[in-house]
Amino acid sequence: MPPRKSPTLTEAELRLMKMLWLRGESAVGDLVAAMPDGDALAYNSVLTTIRILEQKGYVRHRQEGRAFLYTARVAEDDAGKVEVRHMLQRFFGNSREKLLLSLLGDEQITPEELQRLKDAIQLAADKEGDEKSAEGGITWK
Repeated sequence: MPPRKSPTLTEAELRLMKMLWLRGESAVGDLVAAMPDGDALAYNSVLTTIRILEQKGYVRHRQEGRAFLYTARVAEDDAGKVEVRHMLQRFFGNSREKLLLSLLGDEQITPEELQRLKDAIQLAADKEGDEKSAEGGITWK
């Protein structure tokens, strides 16, 4: 039985997606030529990977003459959300609290990052409160 296809991106797939998000529509040859020297891949490797991305639904192509031009079907932010949800499920039992506590327990967190997290939590709490009050027909600020 063949291995199950993962909805997440491998490192090679992510490198190509980042290039497509940055460059926009590109032919395989253009992607190969644009790769940094240390990360260079053979044409066939890029073609195989881009076809896998197309099967996964991350990329689509259109034909122009003999060339296939590939473009991202998934926005970078949306792909990031899929990855985070996957990690949340695999490592934290779908608990956002466990994930956040893991991040907060990281000794490398800076005071600035901690403040941004506090602000984001407060904003989410305020938004939740606004939505609940709107459900009752009254909006409180």
